Amino acid sequence: MSTAPPEIAWFSALCDDDYEFLGVPDPTLTSTWEHCADIVTAAERNGFDNVLLPSGYALGIDATAFAAGIARRTNRINLLLAVRMGELWPPQLARQLATIDRMAAGRLTVNIISSDLPGAPLPSAPRYQRTREYMTVLRTLLDGQPVDFEGEFVSVQLDPPRIGTASGHCPPFYFGGFSDDAKHTAAVAADVFLTWPDTVSGVAATVSEMRERAAAAGRELKFGLRSHVIVRSTNAEAMDATRRLVSQLDDDAGAAIRSRALDSASVGVQRQAALRAGADDDGFAEDGLWTGIGRARSGAGAAIVGDPDEVAAKLDAYRAAGIDAFILSGYPHLAECDLFGRLVLQTMPHRPLWQP
Repeated sequence: MSTAPPEIAWFSALCDDDYEFLGVPDPTLTSTWEHCADIVTAAERNGFDNVLLPSGYALGIDATAFAAGIARRTNRINLLLAVRMGELWPPQLARQLATIDRMAAGRLTVNIISSDLPGAPLPSAPRYQRTREYMTVLRTLLDGQPVDFEGEFVSVQLDPPRIGTASGHCPPFYFGGFSDDAKHTAAVAADVFLTWPDTVSGVAATVSEMRERAAAAGRELKFGLRSHVIVRSTNAEAMDATRRLVSQLDDDAGAAIRSRALDSASVGVQRQAALRAGADDDGFAEDGLWTGIGRARSGAGAAIVGDPDEVAAKLDAYRAAGIDAFILSGYPHLAECDLFGRLVLQTMPHRPLWQP
């Protein structure tokens, strides 16, 4: 466990993933520039260190365009921009990321995404090979170095673009995935390995495995946990909030929502389903870890639930398991951002993993 305070980040629902009642569309919570910008500015106002800007295709709005816009509307919070490898030629992507980082005065961090390109599925091994090649070329160019790279998906000999990042170095790469191909990619090319909600012992096992994989590659990783959160002044109120959130959920509608995601068949999603299947009658996989979110969401499918002391204690347990950063969210995202900020974040030591 690191002695440094963890990074605490929030989530801006750019992919139409915002609800008052899970699985029930609400026109006022649809992803728009205005709504998503309100979430980011609320996260900054509440003192969060970073904010994830997720990438989708069928749903929501474009994350990269949004990042450029919100960079000039914020002053302190880091921006964790999700970028899917393969969508843009690496040299142009490097220029784009460097430009946004300059607009944000050095506050850009990058969430590397390796899911299928829309309409162009690819088996796991070549897809992650493409991701590693993109990451290598991007890191070289964003470090201000010329690149001479010959790979299966990328062949390029090029000087770095004139515009570089504010620091002159590549922003940190956050990366998640649970297949062997994904774990290998993280071990050799990422800076922060992101895992999804799991039991404390499950998270500890993942951290241990990934430390060994990174060490075998001569590297070190930091670790992040992406989870939902439901915090209320009392435990009883938090339990009531879990029941209210799913009170109008139709299971067929929830299954349809899960299937729309580009990662709906991934190893990580299967683990979230197994966690949910093993939960008790109230949906808890262990104390404070509620799996009801996964009934209508692909990806991170559980929430840390409780009163402020219980939620803080759960975060501390994950910290003891090796987690350096948390990316949290809750429904509706604006309201839960304010609740977590007021009830937990104000009294919890935290700081960004990387300072501009």
